[in-house]
Amino acid sequence: MIKPRILLAEDHPVVRDALLTLLGELGEVVGAVGDGQALVEAAQLLKPDIIISDISMPKLNGLDATRALQICAPQSKVIILTAYKELAYVSLAFDAGARGFLLKRTALAAELPQALMHVLAGDRYIGLGVREEWVPVDGDRVPMQLSEM
Repeated sequence: MIKPRILLAEDHPVVRDALLTLLGELGEVVGAVGDGQALVEAAQLLKPDIIISDISMPKLNGLDATRALQICAPQSKVIILTAYKELAYVSLAFDAGARGFLLKRTALAAELPQALMHVLAGDRYIGLGVREEWVPVDGDRVPMQLSEM
């Protein structure tokens, strides 16, 4: 199996470094950026399979960057990784074009591989820790994915 090409967008250096270590075990990390504007630029240049993006970032937030990526890098699938657990953010993320939504405070070492697998397969993924099931506006029910391990 070919490892996915991954681009990371995280503005906190300590969190970014920890995620880079974890992501390096799951795929080929092609870049890491610290703001949303750099994310959009890097995605166009690097053409990653997967983008892991925070919501709260300087210059351009992760949701606005995800919207822009739908136009300029449509081949890349976005997984939002955030501290925001409110369901409104889940809706905003999927409305912006994200394919996955994870919380930073969950067991990422176990959950991130599951999220990558589901999103690469074309599915949506909603991580553990989101308090309730999310029902999109269009009526398609997208259940929380629970770790199968």
